[in-house]
Amino acid sequence: MEETPLLLGSSNPGKLLEMRQLLAGMPYRVLGPADVGLRDAPEETGTTFLENAILKARHYAGKSGLLAVADDSGLSVDALGGAPGLYSSRFGGEGATDDERNRLLLERLQGVPPEGRGARFTSAVAAVREGRVLFQAEENVEGRIAEGPQGPNGFGYDPIFFYAPFNKTFGEVDGEEKDRVSHRGKSFARLREFLRSLASPS
Repeated sequence: MEETPLLLGSSNPGKLLEMRQLLAGMPYRVLGPADVGLRDAPEETGTTFLENAILKARHYAGKSGLLAVADDSGLSVDALGGAPGLYSSRFGGEGATDDERNRLLLERLQGVPPEGRGARFTSAVAAVREGRVLFQAEENVEGRIAEGPQGPNGFGYDPIFFYAPFNKTFGEVDGEEKDRVSHRGKSFARLREFLRSLASPS
C-alpha cells in the first residue's frame, strides 16, 4: 500500500529533524518543505502558539496540496514576563544563533536566584488538509533556566532548560529520554494517535 505523503511545515533544521523522529514508524511518507520545492515560510502573525501552528499548517497545506503538520513552540520565562514566548525563534534578532539567544537570555537573568528562574516550553501542533483543521493540541513542560548552558544535545534553548525530575538540562539527555516528557514529545504523541486513526479509519 502506498504511504500517504505528510508535509512537516518548518524551515528550522533542528525542529524538522526532531519532528521526523517523533513521527518515525508511522504509515506516512514524511516530507519537509524542501522536498516539495517550497522555500517561503509564512509570517507568524498569530497571538498564540496555537494560532501560529494553524497558520503555518494552512500555509504549507495550501501551497503543497498535501496533509500538512506544523508546530509552533517557544520558551516562556517567568522573570521576563513570559518572554521570549511567541518570539523565541526571533529573540536577539533575525539571524541570531542558538548560542547567541541563550547567551542573551542568561544575561537578562543575571542575579536572579534559582527560585525566580521558572520557565516552560510550549508546543502547539496542528494538522490541516484542504483548508480544514483536522487536529490541534497544545502541551507544556515546566522547568527553570540554568545558570549556564549544559550538554551538547537538542537544539534551541535545550542546553539552558533545567528539568528537575532529571536533575539535568534538556541538552544533557538523549532525544528519546527528552521526548517522553518534553512539550513537543507530548503534543506529537497526541498527533500520532490522530494520524494513526486517520490512516486506518474504522
